[in-house]
Amino acid sequence: MADRRLQVFHTVARLLSFTKAAEALHMTQPAVTFQVRQLEEYFNTRLFDRTHNRITLTEVGERVYEYAEKIFEHYSQMENAVKEMTGDVNGVLMIGASTTIAEYMLPTLLGDFKIKYPDVRIRLKVSNTDEIVSMVENNIIDLGVVEAPVSNKSLAVELCRLDELVAIISPDHPLSHKTEITPKELAEYPYISREEGSGTREVITEYLSSESLSIYDMNIVMELGSSEAIKGAVTSGMGVAILSRAAIQKELQLNTLKQLQLNPPLKRPFSFVHQKQKFRLRAMEELLSFGRGYCTIHSK
Repeated sequence: MADRRLQVFHTVARLLSFTKAAEALHMTQPAVTFQVRQLEEYFNTRLFDRTHNRITLTEVGERVYEYAEKIFEHYSQMENAVKEMTGDVNGVLMIGASTTIAEYMLPTLLGDFKIKYPDVRIRLKVSNTDEIVSMVENNIIDLGVVEAPVSNKSLAVELCRLDELVAIISPDHPLSHKTEITPKELAEYPYISREEGSGTREVITEYLSSESLSIYDMNIVMELGSSEAIKGAVTSGMGVAILSRAAIQKELQLNTLKQLQLNPPLKRPFSFVHQKQKFRLRAMEELLSFGRGYCTIHSK
């Protein structure tokens, strides 16, 4: 309902990038440029100063941006007020999550949410925690679900639950008689690791460091790019690994894998991260509320 030209301008001005704005708006860069030029023609003045590698707002552009912020805040208040009166919950929500969360936590949460609110369209981006937080900072996504602490104090971070990582082995592995294992004991066996850059690998590396070990002290025989690939390799007897307990529930039920508790335990937070906006789409409020309920149920 709001002027599309103003929406596009506001996104470009906030991100100070036509490329990032195009990604956030799911538009092509030429389409974004066209909308901004249309608004500049309407006001008969430049709104951006363009150099080779960056753009900045002109004095007029800064004033337009200030008013656009107020316009969209009032628009959000109006939309929420109407939807509260009518009971409607709809719209598009952009969510970002790490691979582990996207594969093993969100399907149940979002599936149940979709049953309750069928008119809400959800788009999911999968990336590592740093990139998810960056997308929240730049308003590319509405909500991030991450598996590591967030240092940006300007964002709202809500702990969902603690995720425990465990050692996994095949049922016929020489360690199958044990129920727990230390990192030093684990280092004596062929080890299958996530690839460099993986959030799970980063957490494990920090854990090993706290135990006076390096990731390279592990007998790494293979580096794989997904939890599914690692589970397959461990099931085949190629080595041991460390994975989220959330990722192995099916295999434990089928008895194709066995878990060993790590001693000391290794846990990491699963958290919601979003902007500290006073006014949000009602669909976003409902999803957060739904997510909090899910986390309470699955916190044990």
